[in-house]
Formats: sequence, structure tokens, C-alpha cells
Amino acid sequence: VVEAYKQGLRPAVGYELNPWLLCLSNYRAWKAGYRGKVSFLKKDLWKVNLSDCYNVIVFLAPSVKPPLAAKLLAELPDEARVVAGRFPFPSWTPTSTLGQGLEQAWAYDMKEVRRVAQSSAEGSPV
Repeated sequence: VVEAYKQGLRPAVGYELNPWLLCLSNYRAWKAGYRGKVSFLKKDLWKVNLSDCYNVIVFLAPSVKPPLAAKLLAELPDEARVVAGRFPFPSWTPTSTLGQGLEQAWAYDMKEVRRVAQSSAEGSPV
């Protein structure tokens, strides 16, 4: 979230249910000088409406990616970009990647993700 803020993405908000991780996130933001500039909320990502989000960064286990992909497809606008750290979305083709190994990240543009999904559903070659 802090890195997103540094890159000019506003607002920079993180969602976390674990109170220890929430506290750690707020502490790290404060220590880095970003208190009041970024926020971490104790909210369930599955219950948050993401329809007004244009930049989504996720750092979640592979088992969570398929249901999250469905939520993102249903809620995000076409202009949104999703960046996944450490683990890619298994059924999406990234627009770009950066890094390698544990430091790898995958970027997905929702308009392209939807186009590929629709082509696949219609049986068209991609």
C-alpha cells in the first residue's frame, strides 16, 4: 500500500482482517512516514465493493486466486489494473510481468482479461 502511494496511486487503502497484521501494517506505514497518507482498514475483502477501484494489488495464496478472480471480474471497471505479487492468477494472461522468483509480480488489465475470457467462452482462437 505504501509502495502504491509512492507510485502516485490514490487513495492507497489496504484491507486486512487479522488484527496483528493490521497493526503491523499501520506501524510500518507510520515508521516509513506515511501515517495519514495511506490507510489500512479492518474489512473483509470479500465484502468490500471494489467497483470504484482502478488499481488493485493482491498478495494472496494461490488457493484464493480463482474465487478472487471471479469477484474482480464482476466488480472492477474495464480501466482497472490488477497486480498480483508472488502468485499469478492461474486463468489470466498477464499484460506484463516484473521480477522473478519470490519477487515476481504480474499485471493484468481488466479490459484485456475480459476480452480473452469472452473469446475463450465463444470458442474463438486467442
